[in-house]
Amino acid sequence: MADVRDMYMAHRMFRREFRLLPQLVRDVQPGDVERAGVVAAHADKICAVLDAHHSGEDALVWPRLLERGGADCADIVPVMESQHEGLHEALESLTAALAAWRTAAQDGEQLAAKAELLRDRLVEHMQLEETEILPLAEKYITAAEWSELGEHAMTGIPKKDLPLGFGMAMYEGDPAVIKAVLAEAPLPLRLLMPVVAPRLYAAHARRVHGTPTPPRIGV
Repeated sequence: MADVRDMYMAHRMFRREFRLLPQLVRDVQPGDVERAGVVAAHADKICAVLDAHHSGEDALVWPRLLERGGADCADIVPVMESQHEGLHEALESLTAALAAWRTAAQDGEQLAAKAELLRDRLVEHMQLEETEILPLAEKYITAAEWSELGEHAMTGIPKKDLPLGFGMAMYEGDPAVIKAVLAEAPLPLRLLMPVVAPRLYAAHARRVHGTPTPPRIGV
């Protein structure tokens, strides 16, 4: 059945990046469009990864749990779907505001508030998912079906951003989980990704956070 450890790794990444985002926005001085462009580009990337991640759950996880899980899933899956709707609204609001902010670097506090709303909804959702959904996934979803989730998410992310996205996940990821995720990848990816992805993320983090090792602010 499904090995859900990769979901915890993804959640750790989302918690880190979305908890850091509001302060990144607030630290941009009004009118500093160069810095706003850096932060906005980063925000766009993590928002795209989150959106792809959730679209995979909508398409591949919730229907299977409802079909197979009976009473185990009948109450919790609709809660997950409702939370996804709220997250999508917050995500769309944030990304729309980013487009204007990056060109003028004004109204940063309003943008930071939108980032905080998304962060709060996301943290609540991931906690409930880890407590209630992942044990059900281990019970009702096969390993092959679970692997489709990662493949689906990758189709929603530009190919050029995939190594960076993997580097974000690897940053605080369990080496055993990283190895398991890469186990079925083509040989070139298995060889190159552990080397290239962390370097890409370190360079990205230096531009965005000022250090190749962003602060750890909880799991």
